[in-house]
Amino acid sequence: MAAAVVAAALPTAPAANAQPNAADALKKYNELSEQASKLNQDHLKAQDDLKAKQGELDKAKGDLANAQKAEEELRGQVDLLTEATNSGANFSQISALLVSDSQQDFLNRMSAINILAADNAEALGKLTDAVNSADAATKSANDATEASKKLLAEMDQKKADLDKQLTEAQNQYRSLSNTVKNQLAASGDMSNISVPAGAAGQALSFALAQRGKPYVYGSNGPNSWDCSSLIQAAYRSANVSIGRTSYAQAAAGRSVGRGEVKAGDIIVYYSSQSHVAMAVDGIRAVHASTEGVPVKIADIDSIGPISVIRRIEG
Repeated sequence: MAAAVVAAALPTAPAANAQPNAADALKKYNELSEQASKLNQDHLKAQDDLKAKQGELDKAKGDLANAQKAEEELRGQVDLLTEATNSGANFSQISALLVSDSQQDFLNRMSAINILAADNAEALGKLTDAVNSADAATKSANDATEASKKLLAEMDQKKADLDKQLTEAQNQYRSLSNTVKNQLAASGDMSNISVPAGAAGQALSFALAQRGKPYVYGSNGPNSWDCSSLIQAAYRSANVSIGRTSYAQAAAGRSVGRGEVKAGDIIVYYSSQSHVAMAVDGIRAVHASTEGVPVKIADIDSIGPISVIRRIEG
């Protein structure tokens, strides 16, 4: 009997098909979503880097074309001068003296010889510079091409990593109970909120108007958003240009402390700086958090560990 009592008091091993409890499932989903958010920002940054490198490549190709054209034109000029020399136009001083009819004729011929020699030397110098420029432009274009190829391969890998992480997060989401899913899908506070004047107020007004719209990784609106596209579009509506990624937004404007937060400030989260929100006031922020959760208002400190806070205006 004593043995039976002890056995009854011990916890039983969970069944192989037992469902994880709601808290653990939600925690795992949040972790996977945060990792996917970082990969999404990495992929977006790779796209920006590739565009920048493509711009460098286009410029390098343009420089190369201009250098080759200049080389071709100058080579033609040198060829003409060389042909003139071979035809006897570039007389020596002795020949000029022998064929001159007078002292003035000799001086005129010597002047022409010096001019021709100077022209030839200048043309040769310019041709040398053009050849060197073409060589440098060729190297620059080749380097830019290789860098673009490397970035494209990196971008493809980041996209593959993102797709894999998204699948894991979506599978975890499906394991959540309907109750938890409904809580995540709720739009939250949809009340009218007054905003300040100026660019920050206009940006906040735009962000608040997106409440209830879905989160989609990599989306640029207007019907769905990811975290950084929402912030970028919000400030774009106020005629203020900021970067596309949370990484770029973490460096926009100027830094302010947690106790200074006011409407329109950009709040960047996690040590990876992979998530961003916009302050509604000193307590709340509006953000596009993750798949399965619409744009909504949340407590600033509940969203995640704050990395930096940036003020775009003022």
